[in-house]
Amino acid sequence: MRVIAGKARSLKLKTPEGLDTRPTTDRIKETLFNMLQPYLPDGIFIDLFSGSGGIGIEALSRGAKHAYFIENNKNAIACILDNLKFTRLTEDATVLKQDALSALSGIHEKEADVIFMDPPYGQEFEKQVLALLKNMPYVTENTLIVVEAMRDEDFSYVEELGYEIVKDKRYKTNKHVFLKLI
Repeated sequence: MRVIAGKARSLKLKTPEGLDTRPTTDRIKETLFNMLQPYLPDGIFIDLFSGSGGIGIEALSRGAKHAYFIENNKNAIACILDNLKFTRLTEDATVLKQDALSALSGIHEKEADVIFMDPPYGQEFEKQVLALLKNMPYVTENTLIVVEAMRDEDFSYVEELGYEIVKDKRYKTNKHVFLKLI
């Protein structure tokens, strides 16, 4: 896994050992960031369920002003810290060593530009996070929320939570669902 573009371009990133994380492939990451690029310059990026930190690091490399990395697995946190140091992006990052649900209230920004989450599949964490996010002061009608999920995951419930699906990008086995507040 590597950084695809920007100031840390081509640098290889570490990934945590084991099966607890699913690093996003370079091809999917490139497609994702082609869609996210308008939101990144000088933006605030939140990477929930960060794993290796590859998504947030890519955002910083491409011009995000600050990124929050939220992860509770100690091996993944060590990996994020190593990757931030290796890419020289530590000063632009905040690593919150806690679960995603409790970390949301620890973010104190006027507005988040992009919130990305790649929760463990099949456990409905995205529903819980979305229910909390709608009440966070940094989530506005301008905030783009991206959820990585299994390809067949049902998101018909998001409207009743106050979101609309603005894009649904499908890949071979998974998808990215792009949401905004209604």
